[in-house]
Amino acid sequence: MIWVKLGSLFMFFAVTLGAFGAHAMKTKLTPYALDVYKTAVLYHLIHAMGLFIVGWLSTISVDPKIGLAGGFFTIGVVLFSGSLYLLSITGCQWLGAIPPLGGLSFLLGWLFIFFVQMGQ
Repeated sequence: MIWVKLGSLFMFFAVTLGAFGAHAMKTKLTPYALDVYKTAVLYHLIHAMGLFIVGWLSTISVDPKIGLAGGFFTIGVVLFSGSLYLLSITGCQWLGAIPPLGGLSFLLGWLFIFFVQMGQ
């Protein structure tokens, strides 16, 4: 059930940060920075939902790849979305080197789900 709890927490923060960006940051960010921020929210939401999929899969299979998928989704949200949130707000360009690592984590998470063995 850890994945459902983590997914719920990530969804809470994604909705909170999305609302914050849409209201408080709309006039403070450049159009480019706001677009970066929206990308962070989108991927945050998608992969928080992915954690619910991981939670469901963990109830029907004992395959350890399920836990790896959840771990990579978690790392991906922190690295990809987290660095994009910071990049959009601070403008620190060096943060742009981090999202590809988060994106790779997302991809690995989805691949681990693809290779899960069902019915064990």
